Amino acid sequence: MATKNARSLGPLLREYRNRLSPEESGLPRPPGARRTPGLRREELAQLAGVSEDYIKRLEQGRSHPSASVVNSLARALRLSQAEYEQLSALSGHAIAAPGAVHRTIGAATQQLLDRLSDVPVGVYDAGWTLLSYNALGVRVFGEPAENYNQRNMAWRFFMEPANFDWECDAQERNFKAALVADLRDAVSRYPHDEELAKLTAELRASHGGFDELWCSGSAAKFVGTTGVTHHPAVGQITLDANALSVPEGDLKLVVFTARPRTRDAHRLAALGEDHERSFHYPQ
Repeated sequence: MATKNARSLGPLLREYRNRLSPEESGLPRPPGARRTPGLRREELAQLAGVSEDYIKRLEQGRSHPSASVVNSLARALRLSQAEYEQLSALSGHAIAAPGAVHRTIGAATQQLLDRLSDVPVGVYDAGWTLLSYNALGVRVFGEPAENYNQRNMAWRFFMEPANFDWECDAQERNFKAALVADLRDAVSRYPHDEELAKLTAELRASHGGFDELWCSGSAAKFVGTTGVTHHPAVGQITLDANALSVPEGDLKLVVFTARPRTRDAHRLAALGEDHERSFHYPQ
């Protein structure tokens, strides 16, 4: 059943399509007289990289476009920024940022990071690349790599042996599916970020499991998981990892906690004796 927004989207798409000529879109004018002004459905489909039937279903309110399709339609229809924002809102998607992913930590986020000194915390950008650990995070997980790819969470868990095991296979599958969905969403919102585009292209080309999840179109979001990290000094520590969204800079805060009054809590406390510094890795 079509949603209210989907029904509103159809007339808007037809309006945008009807006002644009093939010549303005870089298409040759077909021979013979055109019965209607503007682009035909098949011409818009060609420009946007989708099927003619899909355009028909969108205009009839029988389908809901993904964020990437909204971006493709906006480019094909040569929409202004205001028109693109309207199309995104009617489609239920966040507006793609005109620039790159934010890779700096603002004052409010830094203050929060400094105050959460009794638990390990990592700050990630919108594409899940680590920007900073607090001091306890460094003591638990080690200093992050200098290399951009190796600081990315998806790269670590798909391309390298990660120092983190899940309690069951289902947890690992759910975590990876949500992580890929988050990355796909970030690419849609930051289509001009070259580092993020290069990272995801390399992951898709290098790891079949990542590419399969990418193509699945899953809309899952990573909010938390539970797993075991292996520390050279204190041994295994089971931690709950919970992700929080930070509006300042479109960042993500991952807080790692151990269940109270457990061996894991004692081991985490032992590592928390010295928390005098944080490490930052600006671009």
